[in-house]
Amino acid sequence: MDADVTVIGAGVVGLAVAATLADGKSGIYILEKNESHGRGTSSRNSEVIHAGLYYPPGSLKARLCVEGREMLYEICKKHALPHRKTGKLLIAASEREREKIEQLYRNALQNGVESVSLLEEREVRALEPNIKAFAALYSPETGILSAHSLMDYFLHTAKERGAEIVYHTLVIGVEGMAGGYRITTVNAQGEYFAFTSERVVNAAGLQSDVVARMVGKHYLLHYCKGDYFSIDGAKRGMVGRLVYPVPEENHVGLGVHLTLDLAGRMRLGPDAAYTERVEDYRVAGEKADMFYASAARFLPFLRREDIIPDMSGIRPKLQARGEGFRDFLISEDMPGFVNLVGIESPGLTAAPAIARFVKNILTC
Repeated sequence: MDADVTVIGAGVVGLAVAATLADGKSGIYILEKNESHGRGTSSRNSEVIHAGLYYPPGSLKARLCVEGREMLYEICKKHALPHRKTGKLLIAASEREREKIEQLYRNALQNGVESVSLLEEREVRALEPNIKAFAALYSPETGILSAHSLMDYFLHTAKERGAEIVYHTLVIGVEGMAGGYRITTVNAQGEYFAFTSERVVNAAGLQSDVVARMVGKHYLLHYCKGDYFSIDGAKRGMVGRLVYPVPEENHVGLGVHLTLDLAGRMRLGPDAAYTERVEDYRVAGEKADMFYASAARFLPFLRREDIIPDMSGIRPKLQARGEGFRDFLISEDMPGFVNLVGIESPGLTAAPAIARFVKNILTC
């Protein structure tokens, strides 16, 4: 086969890119190493539609999060995808933390998130009587969705517009050539296949730096694992919004927070711990005491026996341990070859905006 565009990776970003580029005329192929789409980072997260509070003004994370959030709500509403605009409270547990949420308030305004407001303790209690907070930053635009439904929508749209997806296909080589690239793959049976593609989008998630090195770009990802613990169903309904603590230093993570799923189930997490480059999704049950201690600061109704291991995910970070903020890397590093590296949070929220960004690169 020969392709006009090949998208490597069928996570939410790769699928969004394929759906956006497909026009019913061009030959677009999506290559996925797993047996189905969205098996990695895209399906192992909090499924939150972020408002855009945290990221440095002017960064791609800030810009594409805000753009993507609006696009996501429109997509979900238009196509009846499961979602809910829950709102979110980013809470301060002390006067010192109040200063931090005030900084985040100003940051959010600079990012164009004008719906946010600062709340005093009594106002927080009026919204959520079962949480404890000294003050809070309230984000009414934050929400939740079904990541799987979103990915199914993008894949269906891409296929309707003529794209094809090939599973069990690992890319092992990319070579530049006149008019495009020669891509070599191997399938689950160990069979090799090579084809040419005029343009390539590397959306390989946790392996995106490996693919980038195939065309001579030496990026390095660091795996950062986050575990989740669910809260006993008997406590369902005690909190109606997402509740986040003040984020961790150096933008490593957002702290152990309370999220909800569309069925109302409450979950704590994720934490953030750098690991070896292994896709190990076992949850460390011994962290339960730490999760309880972190969450009990703002969930006074919580008991240690209420929390049980749930799931884990791995973020593909460009930011190494101890380093400061690193932005999304979206770069046409070779003519017609776009690398998407370090697409971690808020990648789910930003996915449709990232796809539009990539389309602009490839069609300008």
